[in-house]
Amino acid sequence: MTDQALPGQGPGTAGPGPDGAGFTYQGAEPELIVVARPDSAADTTALTMFLGDQQLALEPLFGRGAQPELSLFHRVRGAADRAEEIAARLAALPGIETAYVKPGAVPAEYPGLDDEVVRRLKEGAPVTPDFTGRQGYLRAAPEGVDAYWAWQRPGGSGRGVTVVDVEGAWQLGHEDLADRLAGIVVGTPVQDLAWRNHGTAVLGVIGGDRDDKGITGIAPEAVTAAASCASTGTAAAIHAAAERLAPGDVVLVALHRPGPRFAYEHRDDQAGFLPLEWWPDDFAAIRRATARGVLVVAAAGNGGESLDDALYERRPERFPRTWRNPFNPANPSSGAVLVGAGAPPPGTHGRDHGPDRSRLAFSNHGARVDAQGWGREITTTGGFWDRAGELQGGAEEIAWYTDAFSGTSAAAPVVTGALVCLQGILKAADLAPMTPERAREILRTTGSPQQDAPGRPASQRIGSRPDIKAAVTRLMPSTVGTGQAERYWDELLPYPPELAPRLRLFVAGAWRNLNDPAPELRRAVHAAFAGGRPDVRVWFSDDEVVGLVVAG
Repeated sequence: MTDQALPGQGPGTAGPGPDGAGFTYQGAEPELIVVARPDSAADTTALTMFLGDQQLALEPLFGRGAQPELSLFHRVRGAADRAEEIAARLAALPGIETAYVKPGAVPAEYPGLDDEVVRRLKEGAPVTPDFTGRQGYLRAAPEGVDAYWAWQRPGGSGRGVTVVDVEGAWQLGHEDLADRLAGIVVGTPVQDLAWRNHGTAVLGVIGGDRDDKGITGIAPEAVTAAASCASTGTAAAIHAAAERLAPGDVVLVALHRPGPRFAYEHRDDQAGFLPLEWWPDDFAAIRRATARGVLVVAAAGNGGESLDDALYERRPERFPRTWRNPFNPANPSSGAVLVGAGAPPPGTHGRDHGPDRSRLAFSNHGARVDAQGWGREITTTGGFWDRAGELQGGAEEIAWYTDAFSGTSAAAPVVTGALVCLQGILKAADLAPMTPERAREILRTTGSPQQDAPGRPASQRIGSRPDIKAAVTRLMPSTVGTGQAERYWDELLPYPPELAPRLRLFVAGAWRNLNDPAPELRRAVHAAFAGGRPDVRVWFSDDEVVGLVVAG
């Protein structure tokens, strides 16, 4: 097996539901967007009369008093099944640049397991065990993003950074999201279990609690929050979330919607689905956020599309005349980090999706894509699609866990978590956070490179998997210092247990770490301090020991 979890579940062969039955997310309503002409003196009489006759409501998409570039966008309420007809008639009115209908956005998740595998794995326990050993994406590069290394550095667990997840719903009472979850800051959640499982899984990848049960997020000390697009639309939710954040914080958008390849139709196989920035109002909201210094991380989508295709150079009929293809690097960029889905290491959870870091067949790709995360086999909080968790289920939704979170929805929070760790490290060092432009540059110039797979060469770009340690080296060039060790601490049982044992030495006013020291070196340090007059000379780079001499 290469690009699919199980036979019959690849792109174009089955629906997105766990049994290939074409399960669809509920509450993904289309949005009717109106773009006014940039002329405040335009006559609005005809528009007012039309809205009154049709019993429609027009509201500023980004609120009253929005910035000039955002104030032209409006949303129509009440069009329902007449959206396309209403859009065409609105576009012909004086003072209106254009009007278009956006298909409903849905989570960019992809099918993972079938019923037989769910039954085999579901062995719920009365007390949640520790699942961190199944989270290979936490481990050192190239397998993972090296979260364990990040946690040993000041700020490396994401402290001081806030992430807002923009989507539909979440299980905010989950047992493994208790420590740093700030709740819903925008909108009203969808009352749908599949949406709720999806949002819970995303939050777990980033901010799952660091304790002795369940999973641990990549950035467990970051503050996480939620913004629902169900009642506001995607662009307004992105804008409102970003306006609540400071430069260096992060908005995550793990959504996609149908694109022009198949006439914007919702398809069970998700073919042709695109990242949200294709639509003018979403692009404007993201661009405003990144201009303020807020990082936006977005799923590249599960459409199996080359975003470099000439199809995307053609302006859709009802898009504004000023629109330019956002996937073309020659055009103005939204500034978002766009994330594709790569294969995890073969053998993860006993399955093989192709060479490690190769593009999964469903993932969109192209020059616009900045980085990849695991797109299969993500162990995290929440259930499996519209069901209880297959890793741990049971009657209590707050204790569900899954091994099968997948898609660019799964990849995007992996990259988000790595960026949050980096922002936390910079903050702890009293350095400026990465700008959106700098974050994209770091992801593109460091990390574990994409690999070829049969029929899916690395030229179909999804980028590299983040490597936090390599990124820190690029962001914070280190100098080597030296000094005499004053104290030591031999950490034989590290936490989490996946970490290597450390020998910690207090040198030049701070603790320095030597991971997995040789037994003879450990004995020499013990003997030196036991003698009462230790002579242990240490060379260090930041908090890592790079050289050590025990005299005498």
